[in-house]
Amino acid sequence: MDTHAAFLDEAAALLGPRGLTQDPDLVEPWLTDWRGRYHGAALALASPASTDEVAALVKLCARHGVAIVPQGGNSGMSGGATPDESGSQLLLSLRRMNTLRRLDVAGRHAVCDAGFILENLHNAAQDQGLRFPLTLGGKGSATIGGLISTNAGGTQVIRHGSMRALVLGIEAVLADGTVFDALTPLKKDNRGFDLKQLLIGSEGTLGIVTAATLRLVPAVADRIVVWAGVPDLHVARTLLLHCQDAVGDSLEGFEVLQATSLRAVLDHLPDVRAPLQGEHAWHVLVEVVAERGEADCLQDRVEAMIASAFDAGLIEDAVLSANESQARAFWLLRDSIAPAERAKGAAVQHDVSVPVEKMPAFVHHAVPLVEAEFPGVHALAFGHLGDGNVHFHVLAPAGTSQRDYDLDLGARVSARVHDLVTEWGGSISAEHGIGRSKRAELERLGDPVSLAMMRQVKRALDPAGILNPGKLVTLAPDPANA
Repeated sequence: MDTHAAFLDEAAALLGPRGLTQDPDLVEPWLTDWRGRYHGAALALASPASTDEVAALVKLCARHGVAIVPQGGNSGMSGGATPDESGSQLLLSLRRMNTLRRLDVAGRHAVCDAGFILENLHNAAQDQGLRFPLTLGGKGSATIGGLISTNAGGTQVIRHGSMRALVLGIEAVLADGTVFDALTPLKKDNRGFDLKQLLIGSEGTLGIVTAATLRLVPAVADRIVVWAGVPDLHVARTLLLHCQDAVGDSLEGFEVLQATSLRAVLDHLPDVRAPLQGEHAWHVLVEVVAERGEADCLQDRVEAMIASAFDAGLIEDAVLSANESQARAFWLLRDSIAPAERAKGAAVQHDVSVPVEKMPAFVHHAVPLVEAEFPGVHALAFGHLGDGNVHFHVLAPAGTSQRDYDLDLGARVSARVHDLVTEWGGSISAEHGIGRSKRAELERLGDPVSLAMMRQVKRALDPAGILNPGKLVTLAPDPANA
């Protein structure tokens, strides 16, 4: 405790009253993860205002042996930004570091602090006729640093890739307090390892991202969203290939959902209606965009794409958005699946991927198998078929509380789903990270060689294990010191 007191005195002197607090009313809201599954305690909440302050604070933590839990918007899905229950870890918030340092229109990139909000980047780019092509439901709270640390995906990965493809440069503070400065965007750089890629997706376990240079693309001049009914997921996959052949890179989104998911959304949002008449086992949302100079022919291209899909027997029924308001209404149905599901009761969510071409067969195999092995549950899949990532959710038997489900049946269901994904050559985390929630499963199912390599990297960059301990990968005892 004396060590902590000395540390807190020095940290307070470094950061000032705005930068360090132990006030429970200010700290408590940040101690629970977004899903409410994990709740911890913190030695204090640190909110540095600059990279220099982060670097000095990390040096101080290293000297006192204080573990650090970095946190952005606290909107993650895997408990990766929540401290443990010991009360000895420092919660490090990057939210005060919220500056857009530079937006280069000619270079089509932006440099911003880690605490800059995703939606604010969208707005700043739009004002300059550009856009940052990654979006997700939590865009109003998600921060750039958090998105980088989890290698976030979203609905536009099919065309633009995840954060790995959008980060041109990074600034980060390492475990000893030194600053890794690689913000300059270089189209070609062959000086050995691409070190920024180590930090992207590392969930704050190798370094604390403080700023990034991000790729921007031309703003969309127009878009059309198609809502189509198809008989099964195999046909949806064939439709995906058809759309890619028809419009190429103009295809920006391709989402799928089951009829049961749509019914749940319609029950949850009584003021909305189904886009199509009649019953369809699966629904597909397709977004096609046009940049400047291409908008005039967008309608004709999409109509031709859909007409030929009808001729090929790939679509049972379809409707094209007539305006931007209707396009947003279609996306609202897709984006409301998760809250509609939560309103129905307990569930375990699996953010999984398999090779794109295998996803229809995987879903058709896994859904009846899970429901047969665990009587009373209901399995459903929805999401980003275009990049092989679906959200495979398993709803609990009626009347089961979330806590009871998580502790027993839900845990067994998740293990079985992860076994199946691994057998099919997939990943147990497609876009939400490992955090606390999947660390044990990664240890159980991960490739031993890959896990050993990750531990070696962790030991090299954070030998004392002070950066986000207990997340992603843990350090085994060093054989050299045994």
